[in-house]
Amino acid sequence: MRSTKPIHDNSEINIGIIGPEALVDQIKLTLKSFPNFKPFFGIIKPGSVIAEVVKELMYDVDVLMFTEYHVYNLAKQFLDFSIPAHPIPLMGTGLYRSLFLIKNNHGLKCLSIDTIEKKYVEKTLVELVEEDYELMVFRHHSKTPLISDIVSFHVENHEMKGAIALTGIQEVYTLLTSMKIPCEWVTPTQQDMIVSLERALLATETRRNKESQIVFGLINVDDFKKVTEKYHSEHDVQLLKLNIQQMLLDYIKQLDGHLINLGGEEYSFITTRGIFERETRGYKFIPLLQETNNAMGITLSIGVGFGMTAAEAGSHARLALRQAKDSGGDVCYIVRENRSVLGPVDITTNTQYERYDLAITDADLLDRAEKAGMSASYMTKLMARVERYGIVDYTAQELASTLNITVRSAHRILLKWMDAELVDIVGEEKLTHKGRPRRIYRLSFTMDEKVQ
Repeated sequence: MRSTKPIHDNSEINIGIIGPEALVDQIKLTLKSFPNFKPFFGIIKPGSVIAEVVKELMYDVDVLMFTEYHVYNLAKQFLDFSIPAHPIPLMGTGLYRSLFLIKNNHGLKCLSIDTIEKKYVEKTLVELVEEDYELMVFRHHSKTPLISDIVSFHVENHEMKGAIALTGIQEVYTLLTSMKIPCEWVTPTQQDMIVSLERALLATETRRNKESQIVFGLINVDDFKKVTEKYHSEHDVQLLKLNIQQMLLDYIKQLDGHLINLGGEEYSFITTRGIFERETRGYKFIPLLQETNNAMGITLSIGVGFGMTAAEAGSHARLALRQAKDSGGDVCYIVRENRSVLGPVDITTNTQYERYDLAITDADLLDRAEKAGMSASYMTKLMARVERYGIVDYTAQELASTLNITVRSAHRILLKWMDAELVDIVGEEKLTHKGRPRRIYRLSFTMDEKVQ
């Protein structure tokens, strides 16, 4: 597998376009208005292994664009995108056009929809002055719904209620058409494509600008006074400080950064975001925490700040360090320019850490969670569990075990989280013995994080 991107002119951005041939041909015309993009195409056909098509392009381009949300969603299940990836959303003029065509040809009394958000359909129907209508939405609990299941859903709705199918998947449209089921394939218009390409352009240019952005870090030795009490002479204490500084210098050298001793047990360092991102493998690997513990038996608290100015980065580093200290030390937190928090970086072995993504706490999401009684530590535990096992559905009993609380407490906080729209009820678990079925809750906030 290739791991490096081809060298190209800085004014030229390599973009991978992935989707069915009809939409790829359509976006080729729109790309003529974007001279900075150098396109590479991945054609999806019935039977294509989507993950393989995406991997063929991902290491040669700066950004990915999916012409169908269904294809994007499937790729996301099997791949961790190392570059920005954008689906063209089905909520603009393309959706309006499809509903307008259905209204003229069949009427809008009953619709059967998939892959398109119900709220966007309802909003467009309001604009079309439609009031008396029925919407049936395809819902699935598995990560990868089968095309055959979606087709069966539309066929059943048409046979029972005369519903007109509205789909965002070409393969579904083709099969329904061959079965003489009235349907409409929602495709993006040129305007939708222009908006999405502009968003992709902004994402890649912003990413490049951030390569040289200043990263400011603060490193604090946990319980330094207690550590020094183990040494009987000032000479030994000074040797300890020298050893700590030497280990920090070696690590900061890997970051091509500059280390400053702030006196006592605190140090600061400066590097650039591009280098920091590469050396920490996307903010996922900071071996310094474990190395200092193994070598000298001390733990560190690290706070890293991003910002548009040095002053802003320094202020955010202080916030991150405070978060690390409040969490008990021996961790690293990162505060980004929008004051959202990434972390904690809590690593026991390189292999374990490589396997799991970090939990990312968005500022707005954290605010909602705190109002609902979900602490940052609860959120971190749940995000870590989801990342580790890939499971987002839990009973109250399983949640109580994960958070180390009583089942009664789990039921109480779940009600609060439901009110805050952080979790949803998705089903019931029937017991083999007597007793009421257990409700199954989906941690929808973890899915929101992944989309972001």
